[in-house]
Amino acid sequence: MLTLVTGTTGQVGRRFVPRLLAQRQPGEQVRVLVRDAPRGEAFAELGAQVAVGDLRDDETLGKALAGVDAVVNIAASFRGVPDEEAWAVNRDAAVALGRAALASGVRRFVQVSTRLVYGVGRGRPLIEDDETRPGGAMWGAYPESKAAAERELLALEGMEVRVARLPFLYGEGDPHLAQSLRWAAHWAATQRLHMGHHADVAQGLLRLLYAPAVSGPVYNIADDAPVTAVELHQLNGVELPADLHTRTDPDPWLGIMSTRKIRRDLGFRPLHPTVWAARDAGVL
Repeated sequence: MLTLVTGTTGQVGRRFVPRLLAQRQPGEQVRVLVRDAPRGEAFAELGAQVAVGDLRDDETLGKALAGVDAVVNIAASFRGVPDEEAWAVNRDAAVALGRAALASGVRRFVQVSTRLVYGVGRGRPLIEDDETRPGGAMWGAYPESKAAAERELLALEGMEVRVARLPFLYGEGDPHLAQSLRWAAHWAATQRLHMGHHADVAQGLLRLLYAPAVSGPVYNIADDAPVTAVELHQLNGVELPADLHTRTDPDPWLGIMSTRKIRRDLGFRPLHPTVWAARDAGVL
């Protein structure tokens, strides 16, 4: 089995690929797609094949997909980019990759998505069958472009597409935990953020990649205990804003996901069930 991974130099990819390489069985190979050769050197030292080129280039896709059995598409354009860039990478490039993979005979395609596609809360933990309602000025086109990619990829016939919806990520030096205060400093005290450690995101992606069968194509991945604005300040060692406790949470279930499906179907159990457990383990 040969697996192609995109987005390998981002926060998720750079932590996922070494874990994928470490648990290979005899006969299994990993290929990474990078924009230039130096970015692939660390992966090559771990045993990965390296394909060089732009995800949005048809010739690059043809070479990168040669002989590939499965794809894990982690590539994404996130906060702070023009909307055109978000649509070009998150939807257009993802769908082009999916179509090229199908034409190349790829059997399984794992698309990495986000909890943000759900949009507003539902008064309970979000489940995979909930309608996607992406939106909100803070994230620009990111959620909408990711939701559009999901729809178009899942509509492809002849290749098994599996979608992983990720929470707010942290761990192993990822700056996201500190960056969370950009928003949490303005939240109500009890407003919550659903998180997931990189080790557990990698675990979930590996399960989606290798599981012989699934009961549905979409899976939430997250830890067991969303953290409050108060806790985010405490974790970052920052004093609480004076008016924190006077604010109101406009949507107490925003972004809070159920992980029942991935637990039941694929045996997922977080290695770090809470950010506090990760802190105590020294893996923040």
